Amino acid sequence: MSKSGPGKVVFTQDQIMERLKEVAAEINRDYEGQDLIIVSVLKGAIYFVADLTRHLTMPLKIDFLSTRVPSEASKKNGGGIQFVKDLDYDLQGQQVLLVEDVIGTGLTLGLVRQHLEAAQPASLKICTLLDNPAGRLLPIQIDYCCFTMPDLYLVGYGLDHEEEYRNLPFIVEFRRG
Repeated sequence: MSKSGPGKVVFTQDQIMERLKEVAAEINRDYEGQDLIIVSVLKGAIYFVADLTRHLTMPLKIDFLSTRVPSEASKKNGGGIQFVKDLDYDLQGQQVLLVEDVIGTGLTLGLVRQHLEAAQPASLKICTLLDNPAGRLLPIQIDYCCFTMPDLYLVGYGLDHEEEYRNLPFIVEFRRG
């Protein structure tokens, strides 16, 4: 019987940091001379947001949303995504960058984007650590992407398995035993 746990390294810490610097340079060019509000959905993108913002040169604020995907029973009764923690900042008229860890089907992100657009920001762009286009159900325009995700279950650098392995400084395949 094989044991569950981290397996082969998919993206090293050096690869992540190098690509993150490249994406930050693009963001710095696009928002030069402007203030920016970074919005992230907890918890997966926390390491990515922290490292990314260290390379941004414009004045910025960081805010977080926390969502809960409802159980199957409440989905059947029409329950949608729930915002457990909403934003602290008013986004109206602001330049906003939504930072995600993984964009998969696009369904949750579509609802988050709709929620943010209701606040009437001047602009809203999306930055992701990992894009998983193979699972996409809803078309999403991604403005900044670090990596295209292989068709694997990944943990590390904020990605988890049952809330564990987020603290790994690299991204690895998770083996299920």
